Amino acid sequence: MRIIDPKTFANDFLASIVVFLVALPLCMGIAIASGVPPAAGLISGIVGGLVVGVLAGCPLQVSGPAAGLAVLVYQMIQTHGIAMLGPLVLMAGLIQLVAGLLKVGQLFRAISPAVIYGMLAGIGVLIFGSQFHVMVDDKPKGNGLQNLLTIPEAIYKGIFPLDGSTHHMAAYIGITTIVVIIAWNKFAPKKVNFIPGALVSVVVASAISAVWALPIRYVDIPANLLSAVTWFSPADLPGLLTQPALWFTAFALAFVASAETLLCATAVDQMHDGPKTNYDRELSAQGVGNLLCGFMGALPMTGVIVRSSANVAAGGKTRLSAILHGGWLLVLVAVLPFVLRMIPTASLAAILVFLGYKLVNPQNIRRLLRYGGLPVFVYAATVIGIVTTDLLKGIMIGLALSFIKLIYALTHMRVKVKQDQKAKRVDVYLDGVATFIRLPKLADTLDGLPLDHEVHVHFRALDYIDHACVDLLSGWKKQRTNRGNRVFVEWNELMEMYKQQNSLAAPLQPSAPDADARSHQKVTETTR
Repeated sequence: MRIIDPKTFANDFLASIVVFLVALPLCMGIAIASGVPPAAGLISGIVGGLVVGVLAGCPLQVSGPAAGLAVLVYQMIQTHGIAMLGPLVLMAGLIQLVAGLLKVGQLFRAISPAVIYGMLAGIGVLIFGSQFHVMVDDKPKGNGLQNLLTIPEAIYKGIFPLDGSTHHMAAYIGITTIVVIIAWNKFAPKKVNFIPGALVSVVVASAISAVWALPIRYVDIPANLLSAVTWFSPADLPGLLTQPALWFTAFALAFVASAETLLCATAVDQMHDGPKTNYDRELSAQGVGNLLCGFMGALPMTGVIVRSSANVAAGGKTRLSAILHGGWLLVLVAVLPFVLRMIPTASLAAILVFLGYKLVNPQNIRRLLRYGGLPVFVYAATVIGIVTTDLLKGIMIGLALSFIKLIYALTHMRVKVKQDQKAKRVDVYLDGVATFIRLPKLADTLDGLPLDHEVHVHFRALDYIDHACVDLLSGWKKQRTNRGNRVFVEWNELMEMYKQQNSLAAPLQPSAPDADARSHQKVTETTR
């Protein structure tokens, strides 16, 4: 595998700088949102570039700490303590690596879009609620619902500093950050619009804070990054293996990280015409990356859509752009840590507040509405579950409802009967999925039709019919015809439906229905 291609080096070099500028504030902001020092996020970003970038199955995807995991990591730390972050991330990485080697990566593509959109929106709501408090130099509350309900309190602190605190100063810095992001994204000249608005806003906020010497909180980065590493001790391994609760948490982390990574990879594939994703290799690469992050006590990582889309938009052609961005992060942290210590935490929190707002994308609801109300119900249930309980439970609620919806879709059949007494005619319309499960309902309806009426059975609204129902219709038609009744089973409608779906009609053409179709054609010709 060749890392450096002279033909694409210039494109990858420039793209890596853009991705680095996008990743820098997010790595630190997501770390703060997760309840850990910013250095833990920077380490994950470096590993995501230098290690996962080399091994990745999606060459243009950029990995690092993700907003989607911030909520789960924060909950993990509240439950198990920050000392268990490294071991849990290591265990999650091991699960991902094994899953990739067992080639289960493709399974994550089967998750319903309603659940994915709901997961992103739920994460967005939680990030918005928690970081709104950090934006005024306050601490997040106990859970997502409390964070949302106490936003008015945070607004009050940011406007009225009655207790002599500096909450209002942090709030001004946060508001300035958001205003700069919006203004830059909308009005930046084309020559410089490749520079991310988030980075510009951080520079502006840092400059204002430095000039006015504002007494607010700033990023805490050690002079030596290695001093921030909490190395995993092999002596802790036997204790971890005997605690099922930890493995359950690690599995939840691995599941969410894998789903976010592979769905991001699918989105990246749609952005370019180059090599497509090897999902199992990508899953294994993420496992290796999280093993290393866990070994160093850093944040878990995923493939990140914000950085990946920036990579593609900036002209990245190979995996070199993702690798180089990790190198730039390492150089900055090693050489210029004092620059990072000038950044207000309120500014980074404001970036995440804006990101959380963007994750709650109403456009996704409109997409789901095209498929009816049920997907929107699954979406809403997922969001509510995530906000009121936790991320994993919310996702499981969405998956369970999607499974119920699938069972309903695979078993639901409606039989509509229209009767014309004057014409002595009955039209039977089948809608949905006709399988052996609904055979009793279909048989009861057909047997209850009046014997002195001409019967027409229609399939235009049918999605699928199995052999059991085909045989039932064929036998029922034969019996009624032998008794002198006129019956027309519109097999041609069924064949037309399958042609439109580009499916093979052969399994639905046993001898009796085929003969019925031919006889129906003859009757139709004679009656015209």
